[in-house]
Parts: sequence; C-alpha cells; structure tokens
Amino acid sequence: MDFDFSDEHKTIRQSAKSFASSVAPQIPEMDRNQTYDRKTILEMGENGFLGVCIPEQYGGAGLDYISLGLVSEEFEYVDTSLRVVMSVHTGLNSLGLLQWGTEEQKQKYLVPQAQGKRIATYALTEPNAGSDVASIETSAKKDGDSYILSGNKMWISLADTADQFLTFGYTDKSKGHRGISAFIVEREFKGVSTGSIKNKLGVRAGNTGFITYDEVEVPKANLVGKEGDGFKIAMSCLDNGRYTVAAGSVGLAKASYDAAVAYAKTRKTFGVEIGQHQLVQRLIAHMVRGIETAELLVYKAGWMKNVGRRNTKETALAKWHATNVASQCADDSIQIHGSYGYSGEYPVERYWRNARGARIYEGTDQVQEIIQARYALGYRDDKPLSHDLPRYKPT
Repeated sequence: MDFDFSDEHKTIRQSAKSFASSVAPQIPEMDRNQTYDRKTILEMGENGFLGVCIPEQYGGAGLDYISLGLVSEEFEYVDTSLRVVMSVHTGLNSLGLLQWGTEEQKQKYLVPQAQGKRIATYALTEPNAGSDVASIETSAKKDGDSYILSGNKMWISLADTADQFLTFGYTDKSKGHRGISAFIVEREFKGVSTGSIKNKLGVRAGNTGFITYDEVEVPKANLVGKEGDGFKIAMSCLDNGRYTVAAGSVGLAKASYDAAVAYAKTRKTFGVEIGQHQLVQRLIAHMVRGIETAELLVYKAGWMKNVGRRNTKETALAKWHATNVASQCADDSIQIHGSYGYSGEYPVERYWRNARGARIYEGTDQVQEIIQARYALGYRDDKPLSHDLPRYKPT
C-alpha cells in the first residue's frame, strides 16, 4: 500500500495551490459583498482544472480522481466557493455525463465543459424536496420529439452563471422515484429563468440560487440515460460530488489548523505563547487527529474510483467525517483566536460559516449516518450500476 503522491499529483496540487493563492486576495471583499466572479470560473477552465479527471478524448486533462481531490482540497483551503465549482461543474455534472451520456451528448456538452468554455451545474433540490428526492415536483411531459419541462429548483450552486443544467423531473409520477428522468437543459432554452439567494450564512463569495422552468421545450436528444434512470443518475452523481466535498473539507480543516497554530505561536497570555497552554494544545491535537483520519478516508475513496470499484459507502463516510472535522476545526480555531476569531479581522469566522453548510448539502449528516447503518446491518448491498464511472487509465 503506497501512501505517497506521484509526481503528477504533486504537480497538479502545486498548480491548484498557485491558482487559488492568486484569487485569495479578492475573497474577503467578495464574501463581505456577497458577490461572485464568473471570470474566475472561466480561468479555472483555461487552466485545465474543470476537466482535471475527464479523459483527453473529451477535452479533459486525463488525470485521475485523486487529482480531482487534490484540486478540491487546495481550492477550499482558500475558500469554499472555489471548491463548489469543482463539485457542481465537474463532480455532479461532467462526471455524470461521462458516466451516463451518449456519445453525441459528450461531444456537444461534456467537451466544452471539460475545456471550461461552458459552465454547468446540477439541479435536483427543490423548495419542498431535499433529502427526500422522490418528493420533487418538476415534471417532464413527452410531446413529440421533445419534453415539456415545468418546475422549480432551489439551492442550486452556480444557478445564475451556469450555461447548462443537469436537471431531474418526473416523466411518470405513478412509478415513484423510478419515474424520475434526467435532462440537459440549456440556459438559452425559452422558459428558463434564474435568480440568486442572498444572506446565506456561508459561501457568500459563491453563487447559489433558484431555477424556474416554465414549460421549457427540451429536445428528446437531451434525455440522459433512459426514462426512469433519473434517480440512479442523481445518486451516482452524488458519489462524485460528495467526494469533492470531502476532499475540500480537508483543505478547509487545514486552513483552520494553520491559522490556529500561527496565532497560538504569536499571541501571549500570562507571559507565554498561548500554544504553551495545555488546553490550547488539546484543541490543536484534536485538529491533527481529525485531519489525518479525514485524509485517509478521502483518498481511500479516490483510490476506489481509480480502480473502478463502487464507492458509495466509502465516499459517504468520507463526506460525513471530513465535513464534521472541518466544522470542528473551524470552531476550535475561533476558540483559540478568542475575540479576534469572532471578528472579520481573521479568516477563521469565514471558515466556520463556510464549513457549516457542507454538513447539509449533498446529503446531511443524518443521511450519511443512515447510509452507514444500513450497510453495517446488511440492509443495503450495492449492485453494479448499468453505467459505471470509467476506471482511470494512465496515458
């Protein structure tokens, strides 16, 4: 078992770190003003990050899934808004098309997405449907060579800036979740409108919003998979999105840890650095434990993706653990900073706000707990999907 990163991994990590560092100076102001910059997303594409693990034949860099994790980690070390782009554009959308799309769909949509020329996102959640996916109300009625799509999506990252949306709606409500289908919807289609959500607790430097589909005519060629495959597609996409969330959370935890260590070695109380106080050391030691275990879980899941193994259980566990580690590290870092940690003068309050959301989106803590319990009790036993995520093949 090799725990070392390859030269290729080290190179992509350094590239991601350099890019994120160049963006870092503008993050605090964007967070305060609740603004985002589409130009930054396009630059991610120009630098090859958005297609990092997409095969070269579809416009990507052809790197492995560990590389996707490393980019996610380095991006979230600077700010969660950067990692979110990797999650929804690459993890939830592009890898979904790679896994389930037709060759025509891959050429038309996946190639420009991997090249960063078109921005994409994932539209599943609705005002009254989050963890309970079967409760979505969006419908897609067949009409000749098209589907007429109607409904509302909520809490969609990149809603106001994406060019295309991997959208889920019922083609046959009577079949329950087996009647959900998936579609590629372009912003240019008549009847598509979006808006932004303001005053979120965190990820304020990123765009989150809603989408309204008002009798949108979607070509039959934009149906992903078959009618009724939507639930399976949505869940397999979440295996990829959750992986990026988990890897990103390691980056956020490390940012909180680095800030805490730096502060503990400069701030003095009772005549010594606060790092000399055992209760401060205890908080930092817990950060170390959390980060180390989260990393192991994340890169085990990445390895399983590389060799083509089903990884729903392992990715869910990594997401559950890593997001809680990030949240706790941010909280403990604020405690170490004291009053300064509670102010905007230091970045740790932003880390705390950003970390909290990851324990909700792409499967709440409670959903991840249920997943692990069902595996442990033998109530869940994954069968191979009809469309497996392609195994990584070194070039």
